[in-house]
Amino acid sequence: EYEEVEFVNANESESVKQYKLFVPGRLCLFGEHSDWAGLYRTVNASIRPGQAIVTGVEQGIYADVEESDLFEVTSSLPFYKGQSFVSRMDQKSLMEEAQKGGFFSYVAGVASYISENYNVRGVKINVTAMDLPIKSGLSSSAAICVLVARAFNRIYNLQMNVKGEMQAAFRGEQRTPSRCGRLDQACAYGIKPVLMKFDGSEIDSGELSVGSTMYWVIANLMAGKDTIKILGDLNKCYPFAQNDIDRSVQEAFGADNERFISEAVKALEEGDAPRLGQLMNEWQANFDKKVMPASTELVAPVLHRVLSDENIKALTYGGKGVGSQGDGSVQFLAKDEECAVKLKDYLTGKGMEAFSLTLRPGQSIRKAIIPLAGYGTREFPATKCVKKCFLPILDSDGNLKPALLIMLDELVKSGIEEICLVIGEDELDEFENFFGAISKEYYESLAVEKKAILKEIRNLRSNITFVVQKERHGFGHAVWLCRDFAGDDPVLLLLGDFLYKSNTLKTCCTQVMDAFVERGKALVSIEEVPLHKVSHYGIISGSWLEKGVMEVARMVEKPTEDYAKEYLGVCDKYHDKKYYATFGQYVLTKDVFDELDKEISEGEYEGEYQLTTALDSVREKKGLTAYVPDGKSFDIGLPRTYYETFLEFGKLKEEE
Repeated sequence: EYEEVEFVNANESESVKQYKLFVPGRLCLFGEHSDWAGLYRTVNASIRPGQAIVTGVEQGIYADVEESDLFEVTSSLPFYKGQSFVSRMDQKSLMEEAQKGGFFSYVAGVASYISENYNVRGVKINVTAMDLPIKSGLSSSAAICVLVARAFNRIYNLQMNVKGEMQAAFRGEQRTPSRCGRLDQACAYGIKPVLMKFDGSEIDSGELSVGSTMYWVIANLMAGKDTIKILGDLNKCYPFAQNDIDRSVQEAFGADNERFISEAVKALEEGDAPRLGQLMNEWQANFDKKVMPASTELVAPVLHRVLSDENIKALTYGGKGVGSQGDGSVQFLAKDEECAVKLKDYLTGKGMEAFSLTLRPGQSIRKAIIPLAGYGTREFPATKCVKKCFLPILDSDGNLKPALLIMLDELVKSGIEEICLVIGEDELDEFENFFGAISKEYYESLAVEKKAILKEIRNLRSNITFVVQKERHGFGHAVWLCRDFAGDDPVLLLLGDFLYKSNTLKTCCTQVMDAFVERGKALVSIEEVPLHKVSHYGIISGSWLEKGVMEVARMVEKPTEDYAKEYLGVCDKYHDKKYYATFGQYVLTKDVFDELDKEISEGEYEGEYQLTTALDSVREKKGLTAYVPDGKSFDIGLPRTYYETFLEFGKLKEEE
C-alpha cells in the first residue's frame, strides 16, 4: 500500500510518489549450502544441481520510501545509532561504498547496480521498524537489499517482476564483501514457500502451495558460530572430490538433497506435517553423518542439545539447524498452534530469542482483474457518452468519484499490486485520459483535497495493465484474455458492475483473499438473497464447512423459484433454507484458466463463454469454496440499481 505526500512539481503538476514497504527475512526449510554447491557445475558437470525450499518469515524490515535527487537511507531506530547514508546516484561512488563493508554497503551495492542499469534519480528510504534479528540465519542483509531494489522498482516503475527484484538484490549484495548465498533473496516472494534451483550460474524459482496450516518456531541459539570457517571448510570439498569426506559432502548436497527436496515438496503440498517433520529429522541426521566431518564448527553442541530435548520433541514433529548450520539458529515444526506457543515460551525461558512462522494454504494474492469491456446497453443512452465504470458515485469522503476509482481504491487498500483492466478495442484513449494529466489551469483551480485525488489517480496508472477484448464473447472470454497476466498466480476477480462496503475494518476484498489463503482452493464469494430474486443471479449451494465457508456442490445460473426451492436451498443452524447468490468477487487459480483455455482454444463454439462453466469443472475435479464476506454489494449495472446505489452507498458511509 502507499500514501501520497503533499508535494507538487510546479511545472508538471505531478506528485512525488511515496510507498510503505515491508520485506521479510527468509528461512531455508531444506537445501542449505546447495545454492553455492550447484554453482560448481560450471567447473564439474558431474555435480548435481542445487535445490532449496525457502520461505519468507513474519519478521522483517518496514520502510517509507519516496523519490529523491539523492540516494538516502535514514532511521531513528537504535540499531542505526543515529547514522544515515546519503550519496549522489553515481555508480562509481556507490560501488566504492559497497566495497567498504558494513551495513550501508548492502544498500549502496544495490543502488550501484540500479544506477548502472537504469537511468533514474535517487530514492529516500526511511526505515521505520525492524523486528528481524541480525545474524540469526534469517538473512537481514538480503531483506534490506530486496527493499532497496523494490523501492526503485515501485518509484520509477522499472517493470521488474519478483525475479527481477531478486536479481537486482543479489547482484547488489555481490558487490559487498559478504558474497551472500543465492537463496537469500527468496524473501522477495513474501511469506510463502519457494522452490529454488541452482544449475551452475542459472537460478530458477517458483512458489509452492501448502496443503494445510503449519506452525514453525525459529530460535536463536545465542551461542555463536563461525560462518566463514564453515563455508571455507565445505568449499574445499569442491569442485572435484579428493577423498571420502569430499565425496560424502557432494553426495549430501547433491543426490541426497534432491531426494529430500522432492519428498518435502510433496509433504508440503499435501499438508502432511508429520511427514515433513520426519524429513527435517532425517535431513539433519544425514547432514551430521556426511557433512559434519568436513568442519569442526559443525559439531554444534548447543544445536544438538536443543534438538534432542525431550520437552521439545513432545511439542514438535521435527527440527533441524538453520542456514550454514553450526550453533547459530534452530527451526522446529510444531504439532499445532498451541504447541507452537508453548515451544516459543519454553525456548524463550531457556534464554533463546524465539520467533513464530505460520504457513497457510494458498498463495498470497497480488493481482486483480476487472472486466470492463461491456457496452453498458442497459444504461443507454447515458453510456453513449460515458462508460458505465465512470458513472459518478458519492464516496465516504464526500467526493463524487467514478465508480472505477472506488473499485481501484478498494484493491489498493487490500494489498493488490497489479491490476488488469479488460477494455474494448476503441477505449484505450478514454482510459489513458482518465489516468493522465490535466491542464495547468484546471489543476490550479482545484482545492487541495481534489489535487490529492488527482495524485492518487495518476499514480494508480503504474499498477495497471490493459487487455483489449476485440470481440466480445462473454464474461468467460474476457477473463480468459487475462491468462498471460495471471500466469501461474492466483488472481482476484471483481465484476465491473459492483461496489462493496465492508462491515469490518477489513475490506471485502481482503476478507475474500484471506478465505482463499486458508482453504487454498478456487473461491467464489456469495451473499444471501430472498427466494423471489434467485432468477436474477447465479445461485450456489453446498454444505457449510465452518461459519461463512461452504464447500460448493452445485452452481446454477438464474434458476426458477421452484427449482431453487427444491434443489438449491442451504439449511442454516435452525434448519431453515437460505439461498446464496454470487457476491461479485472471485479468486481464480491456474486450474480455472486451464479450463477456460480448454473450452475456448480447443472448442468450436462461437457463442458466449461463461466463467461458471469453468468454475463448475474445477469444482468437480478439485473442489470449490464459497465464502460469505461480512459486507454489502452495490449494483451499478441497471438504471434502478444504479440509482439505489447512488443513494445508499453514500448514505451508509455518511452514517458511519
